[in-house]
Amino acid sequence: MSNGATPETSSKAVRIPTTFNGSGISLAAIVNYPAGFDASRSSHYSAVVVSHPSGGVKEQTSGLYARKLAETGLLTVAFDASYQGESSGEPRQLDNPHIRTEDVSSVIDYLAALPYVNAARIGSMGVCAGGGFAAAATIRDRRIAALATVNAVNAGTLARNGMDGKGPDAGALQALAYASSVRTADAASDKPAQTTIIPSDKEEATKGGLLEGWEYYHDRCRNANAPVTFTTRSLMQTATFDAFQYAESMLTQPLLVVVGSEAFSKFMGEELHAKAVSKDKRLHVVKNASHMEVYDDANYVKEITKEVAGFFQSKLIA
Repeated sequence: MSNGATPETSSKAVRIPTTFNGSGISLAAIVNYPAGFDASRSSHYSAVVVSHPSGGVKEQTSGLYARKLAETGLLTVAFDASYQGESSGEPRQLDNPHIRTEDVSSVIDYLAALPYVNAARIGSMGVCAGGGFAAAATIRDRRIAALATVNAVNAGTLARNGMDGKGPDAGALQALAYASSVRTADAASDKPAQTTIIPSDKEEATKGGLLEGWEYYHDRCRNANAPVTFTTRSLMQTATFDAFQYAESMLTQPLLVVVGSEAFSKFMGEELHAKAVSKDKRLHVVKNASHMEVYDDANYVKEITKEVAGFFQSKLIA
């Protein structure tokens, strides 16, 4: 697109180098510009970085929310995590939570250098595990001025304690031992082992209680770049990760936590809200919504977009 004003929202595909983390990865991203975008205007644009769930890509729920937020006047970026989607990096589908967190900061590096973005008014948003990584990034990266999460999942809690969060931490030792042995095997192979998040077989997914995930990832929002897997060895990092670590002392930025009333992840969002030291925080409950219904259900997306847009408009545009 041109730098001149445009009559409606528009978008552009870009490659974002991970300049400071030494990985040499380039992130594939979509920048969404608000209606009437004008790079030369004196008041620079506020921006929001949107992170996708584990197993997802920018063309799915994160991209949907990024586009919806751009319609409210924000400049937004949806991106593929390192090693995933259209981003570079081998092995494919590596899902290291520390790298996922660093990816958010890499996108902020890109935004902060744009002459038409106000570097002091950049927000972070994430869905599912992307919400957890967005929270971890916000705790560490003080350039993030505000945080919004939608059905946030703390990937470490999920790996250690299960979907209900009630399992003992030590229960992850078996998974760690398995992932460690897999890493040894990977070192002698050119095809690293993969763990499936949502089975592609509908019957198998149904038996495993994952029909909702199958309907989203393998039916209505299927994408060739989203196999919905991760490298098994990633469990070594994930099971020892805590997306909300230090939130009680360092998550000082304004915070909006959105949870579905019927979502398995609701307790994690509530934990983030309760734990954050921020004195400007709010919990919004989407009635009757399950975990994945908020990904693309038109009514839920409309409700959440209104809440999140209002939040960022009030915190990033003064």
